[in-house]
Amino acid sequence: MDKLTHFNKSGRAHMVEVGDKDITKRTAIARGRIIMKDETLQRIKDGLIEKGDVLSVAQVGGIMGAKKTSELIPMCHNIFLTGADIRFQFIDNGVEVEAEVNSTDKTGVEMEALTAVSIACLTIYDMCKAMDRGMEIQDIMLIKKAGGRSGVYIREK
Repeated sequence: MDKLTHFNKSGRAHMVEVGDKDITKRTAIARGRIIMKDETLQRIKDGLIEKGDVLSVAQVGGIMGAKKTSELIPMCHNIFLTGADIRFQFIDNGVEVEAEVNSTDKTGVEMEALTAVSIACLTIYDMCKAMDRGMEIQDIMLIKKAGGRSGVYIREK
């Protein structure tokens, strides 16, 4: 126990109790980007990546990531998702990824949206790494969340 007290004064980790919270509609939007060589980006646009349609696979990967968040993040509650959408936008030096995740539950979906963006970006990296190992995943952040006791949060920037 002495080693644990260095990390947590109570000496234990625990999930937050949400049993008394109201079930409400909850939404979260997260965004990130993956930066790459111009040639890599053009090959994605042209559908010439050997492993297949990069953005279609990354979209499925992001949705799967949202669904599996509680299995990946230790103190994250397992919640029922009512929807998940992964969107892509080409930018000058890469791809911007946005995830919107919805639920009707007792706790928010911020972690699910952030995980969806992370996994979608990692999927793009995996599919393109043979031609561009220098890709960078950047700026993964929560853009908006709504629902629950804390109400609405919108990133100011």
